[in-house]
This record gives sequence, C-alpha cells and structure tokens, in this order.
Amino acid sequence: MAYKTFAAIDVGSNDISMKIFEITTRKGYRQIDYVSSIIELGSDTYATGYISQDSIERLCDILNGFVKKMREYNTLDYCAYATSAIREAKNNIMVLDLIKLRTGITVNILSNSEQRFLMYKGLAIKADYFDKIVEKNTAIVDVGAGSIQISLMNNGKLTTTQNIPIGALRVRERLKSLRFGNTQLEHVMEELIANEINTFRHYYLGEKEIKNIIAIGDEIENLIRLVPELQIEDHLDANQLNAIYGKLVNKSAVDIATEYKIPYERATLLLPAAIIYGLFLKQSKADLIWTPSVDLCDGIIVEELENSKKLSFERDFTDDIRSSVIQLAKRYHCNNIHNHNVAKIACQIFDKTKKIHGLKNEHRLQLEIAATLHDCGKFINMNNAAFNSYSIIMSTEIMGLSHKQREEIANVVRYNTQPLPNYDELKGQIGECDYMIIAKLAAILKVANAMDRSHKQKASAYSMVVKDKKLVITVDTLDDLALERGLFKDKAEFFLRVYGIEPVLRQKRSI
Repeated sequence: MAYKTFAAIDVGSNDISMKIFEITTRKGYRQIDYVSSIIELGSDTYATGYISQDSIERLCDILNGFVKKMREYNTLDYCAYATSAIREAKNNIMVLDLIKLRTGITVNILSNSEQRFLMYKGLAIKADYFDKIVEKNTAIVDVGAGSIQISLMNNGKLTTTQNIPIGALRVRERLKSLRFGNTQLEHVMEELIANEINTFRHYYLGEKEIKNIIAIGDEIENLIRLVPELQIEDHLDANQLNAIYGKLVNKSAVDIATEYKIPYERATLLLPAAIIYGLFLKQSKADLIWTPSVDLCDGIIVEELENSKKLSFERDFTDDIRSSVIQLAKRYHCNNIHNHNVAKIACQIFDKTKKIHGLKNEHRLQLEIAATLHDCGKFINMNNAAFNSYSIIMSTEIMGLSHKQREEIANVVRYNTQPLPNYDELKGQIGECDYMIIAKLAAILKVANAMDRSHKQKASAYSMVVKDKKLVITVDTLDDLALERGLFKDKAEFFLRVYGIEPVLRQKRSI
C-alpha cells in the first residue's frame, strides 16, 4: 500500500510540538509519533513585545531536534505554523528568518482566525460526537496561552466567533507583577475573567441558552490529569470541575508539577484555565463540558489532506465560513434578499470569466463574502456607508480567513461604490493586499450590484455569455430596467478597464 509521512509543527506560545502522520491512499491518515517541548515564547512577547535572543536560540535547538526526528521517518513534507507569541512579537520577521537559516524550517505565521479555524477543523474530524452535539446551541471554548476563542454553533453551522485576550499565560503574566496573596490572586483572577465573559455574553449570546460546551486548547488535558480517581473520559460536569478547582487552590504550582508530573510552566497556567472553563460553564447553564483531545497539529493535517485532495471529508468547511458571514450580515440588518441576489450574480460572472481573470476558488469565496456584506455599513450611518462597511469588516474576525484576505474583502466593499484609486495612490494603505485582486473583484461586484440597484430582484432570471470581447448579460423580465441600465453603463466602464471586455446588459421579455 502506498503511503507517505507528513509532519505538522505548532510553534505555540507555551510549547513547540510536532506530530508525524502516516498518510495512506486507502485508510486516510494516522498519527505515528508526537514530540513536544516547553518554551514560553509568550512570556517574552506579552511582557516586553519581543522574543528574546535566548528564546530564539532554544527554539532553534528544539526545531533542529524535530528535523532529526523527521529524518527518522523519511519525512520530507511538513507544515510549520507560529501562533500568537510570534505573531504579536515586534521582531517576528527577524525570528522567522533566523529559524530558516539555522534549521532549514520555514515557519509561517497564522492569523488568529486561521489558527482557530484549523483547531476547529481538527475537532470536527477527530471528535466522533461532534456532528451530533453541534445540532443544538454549542460553544467551542478554545483556551490558549494568549487568548480565548469562543465560537458558537447551532443547527450544525458556525454562527459567530470572538477572540478575547485573556488566555491562561496572558492572565498569569498580567497579574504576576502585582504580588497578590494566593487567596487574593484567585479572587482578582476570577473578577478579571468574569468581566470579559460577561461582556461576550451580553453582546453575542443575549437570551440564548448554551446546551453544550466543547473545551479545546492547551490546558484541558492537564486539568483532567489532576483527578485520575474520577476516570474522566470525554466530558466532565460541574462537580468534577469543582473537584479539579479544589486541588488547584489548595496546592502550589510546584506541588502540582511534582505530584502529577506536569511541567512547572504548565502547572502555573492551570488555575486561570480552570477559572475560565468554570465561569463559562456557570454562565452558559450547560450541563457538561466535552473534552476531546485536539490540538493545532490535528487541524494542520486535515487542511493538508484537504488542499492536496488526498482525502475528502463529509463536512464542507467553506459552508461554516459562509454561515458565520450570513450571521454577521444579520447582525447589521443587511438586506439579505438583495445581498443574496447580488452574490449569486457576482459568482456567476466570476465563473463565466474564469479564463479571463485567472483567479482561484478562494477569490470566489472572497467575492461572495464581499457581496453578502457590501451594505453592512448602513447600520452605522447611510452617509459614507462604503467606508463604514470597510471599517466593520476590518474590525470583525471571520474565522477561516487570513488578515490579508479580510482586508482585500474590506477594500472590495469600500470601492464597490467609490472609484478605485490608482495603485500608486493606494499602495501605502492596503498593506500586503494584492491590488489586482481588489480591482478584479470590485469590478465584478460593481456590475452585479448595479443589476439589482432597485433591490427588487428584477434580474433574478438571466443568462451570461462571453463573446467577441463582450460579457453579454441577458435579463428575462417584464420589469422596467431603466435604473439598472443607467447605473450599469457607468460600472461597465471600470470592468472594461480591468478585464479588457465590455459588459453588455440586454433585456428579454418572455410572457
């Protein structure tokens, strides 16, 4: 049977880990090795803003050890990702360059939304009970070293996600310098975390009741190790969590580390992690916390198999992105019927002009999202709505999209109704975004939006064909298209400049 090996490497805030997987054409994949080493990169970043030279040296030593392990399995293919500690470090570009020079490993930085989406993918595929649980209101609580990610699901779909910067390591570092006594520290820690969770509940939960909590992240397995007598397998209840909490408040981190064979650095993070899970369980009124053993490496292998088309999964993760975007549009009271129609038209133009624009499926999804959110800024103010929409998108995390992708979407929406400035005028404002992707998607969105400018879906029945350097769009309707025709001509000029073909709107009157 043909097989290969693949290494998934997570350069985290509190430790560096690697899983080696065997991939087979018939059975999919299985984990064959796991190595991990504690290194608190997050302590450097959250305290000083920089990864120290000592930490860089140790990090490179660990990764060189991983390289030797990969050679043992003849592993040539790998993916290495860094998360918040390196992402937030001011010297991150220098750190990544030194890693490449000293180890040969290319490490890419994940945005928070990409990181959490990979964790979500690993969870959805690895946890057998996942599909059944998320049919009812479910909160996925991902407690990391730097932050908590809370993702809400209902009817099997992702509805919203929010990042809160109160991860276990960040909370510990924030309070360390204040020198509280143990009892006082516990109380202050609980107040700090409770305030953030209350704020989340007010804005994102309202009166909804959470039926299930799924706990993932760095510390949940170590919390369960404190109570072997309870024989916890895949879930725990409030009483069991209280038993864990009792041990944490009655023992020092040194005692916890010694008694339960947990690295000291990890032991110091268990109390804030337990408080986070306990408060969320209490406030959500859920009965249980499900505790699957999932980490970032599990998500990395799922994405690798997905992208390489070596294995297909029943779950369409793109639908989860769409679902969360639709919920975002509802939050800002967008005209969902109009936006759906514009998205449908825009995607059909995209498909009909594939040979002309040379874009990929990921850009089609960006276009669809831009169409779905293009008027969300009207919720703030109908004056300057395009810029308001841009600001909302730039300020809102969309799980599964990188910062670059989200910024490109925001600019497509902004220049849907405004003229797109020349590259020289705009290049300093769009960071790493691709100017031509913005131009190409904005050109399509302008035309699609013009076709439903009345918001009456007159162009719900239409056909498209590319012929003689024209994109001929024929609308089958008895309605008056005077408004659409007037705006279409103006938008067609920009489309022509971008693509070199002219959109033409024609009307067919069927009875």
